[in-house]
Amino acid sequence: MERVVTAIASPNIAFVKFWGRRNEVLNLPHNPSVSMTLDAHMISTTTSIVFSGCFKKDLLYINGRSHEFEDSANEILANTHAVLDTLRGIAGTEARALVVSENSFPSDAGIASSASGAAAFVQAAAEALGLDLTQKEMTIMGRNICGSGGRSLVGGFVLWHMGVLADGSDSFSEQIASQSHWPEMVDVIAIVDRKAKKVSSPEGLRRTWRTSTLYEGRPGFAEEGVRRLLRAIPQKDFDTVAEVIMRDSNNMHATALDAWPPIFYMTDVSKTIVYAVHEMNDASGKYIAAYTFDAGANAHIITTRENVNTVVEMLRKIEGVDDVIVAGVGEGPRIEDDMQKALISQELTPIIRERIR
Repeated sequence: MERVVTAIASPNIAFVKFWGRRNEVLNLPHNPSVSMTLDAHMISTTTSIVFSGCFKKDLLYINGRSHEFEDSANEILANTHAVLDTLRGIAGTEARALVVSENSFPSDAGIASSASGAAAFVQAAAEALGLDLTQKEMTIMGRNICGSGGRSLVGGFVLWHMGVLADGSDSFSEQIASQSHWPEMVDVIAIVDRKAKKVSSPEGLRRTWRTSTLYEGRPGFAEEGVRRLLRAIPQKDFDTVAEVIMRDSNNMHATALDAWPPIFYMTDVSKTIVYAVHEMNDASGKYIAAYTFDAGANAHIITTRENVNTVVEMLRKIEGVDDVIVAGVGEGPRIEDDMQKALISQELTPIIRERIR
């Protein structure tokens, strides 16, 4: 059997969000963003890939379900296929690919499964094709799949440069602080809705920047937040980080609510968590936790290890919180050499090959 390569990557949580594109084909943002890559030992996407001249077309399985790359109405799948073709072109091969991917957490529910999926895919595909790409090149590939995918290809605390060039060559992600710089930082994720959201992230950000009357002020607000984080993260200034995180989340969701038709990602349970975090901070007399919501109802509570138990206890008291995931800072994607962890087995490949002749 041809070589099977497996990569494991994790989601990232944006402290300042990517929400709106100046170029939809290249996923070029209207503002820079800053994120924290999560620990893949706690929350991750695992992707295995094998290339073969015997395959007649590319085939993708996600969480056990078959998906068609070709003529896909799903923007992210279509982008993934385009990146796959780009990587094949660099490698000088026309071999088709079998890709099998699984998430350890709910998909399409506002926990950045697209970002971790994009990162794991790019990492595995580049390795399987024997490509020696720079991290900058890898993050651009991830960005082309889904904007935040580039951030998940870098560990620790990450800056995604907005860039100004039309070809997107200066819009990439790079590390601003390693995992070991601030290992006390933790993301406590409150699962309040496991269902796929009604409005996808690509559609949500497209509708928002095209129709929201509030969106004009969004890029400048986000850029100022990034500047504050670039000063605060090296100094481990949690007070500043916490305020920027919460204000940016509120700002993003305000523009989504102002879109037409309006977009409601947060639920009543989400709002209860917001109130609870503010009450917790007020009772402590300082910031000990900060909420942020991506395009979904599930809450990310950024805190430090000394306050994790307090945050978890608070969340478990809220009716509607289904589960809690605790994830620290991660080191970025890795290639998994243990073949027993591969999602493509010796038995599966011949069956798939026969199916797609």
